[in-house]
Amino acid sequence: MKTSVIIPAFNEEKSIGKVINDLPSNIISEIIVVDNNSTDNTGKAAAKSGATVLFEGTKGYGVACLKGIEYLKGKNCGIVVFLDGDYSDYPEEIIELIKPIEYNQFDFVLGSRVLGKREKGSLPFQSRIGSVVAGSLMNLFWHIKYTDLGPFRAIRFDKLIELNMKDKWFGWTVEMQIKAAKKKFRILEIPVSYRKRIGESKVTGTLKGTFMASVIILKTIFIEVIKGRKL
Repeated sequence: MKTSVIIPAFNEEKSIGKVINDLPSNIISEIIVVDNNSTDNTGKAAAKSGATVLFEGTKGYGVACLKGIEYLKGKNCGIVVFLDGDYSDYPEEIIELIKPIEYNQFDFVLGSRVLGKREKGSLPFQSRIGSVVAGSLMNLFWHIKYTDLGPFRAIRFDKLIELNMKDKWFGWTVEMQIKAAKKKFRILEIPVSYRKRIGESKVTGTLKGTFMASVIILKTIFIEVIKGRKL
């Protein structure tokens, strides 16, 4: 199955090349970096490392991901992998994410930082608490056990299209997990390694960013709950 990688990126000039270079090129058809209106040379650095660079002027994690998905339509993509451009994930572990999908055992594989090996200080306390709260709510409403909302994930492209993703901000990851559970996709969580990112986090790096992301994630969960009751 053809595997493509989508990396949403905002001001990741110092790290994006490392991410691209650590991805095993022999199993990947195309690496797409979506430059989310960066003010540095993220796009140039990504292109220099061999990635296809798309520009998305509207800020938002989900918006950038949607841009990448739209680009892949009609390109015979079998599996799409998402990961961040800050070099906190270990790109070479993509092999473990896509293997269960290639063997037709699962539709959606989520890399869990909570289950994997983490560099000390790499996963802030607020991120761990957020994952616990969101995971508990998803288990309560949809009887699915998630340990993390990590960005490193792989999914069959046809199944991703079926999800009809909408979120434009930081509710993107939890929206995917909820919709996959509601549609009874074959879901697997596997441990992935995690290290301190290069540069400062746009989400957990500030009190405002943490608060806004938390609000958006909780809002996304309860919107999906309301939709379910309407059905």
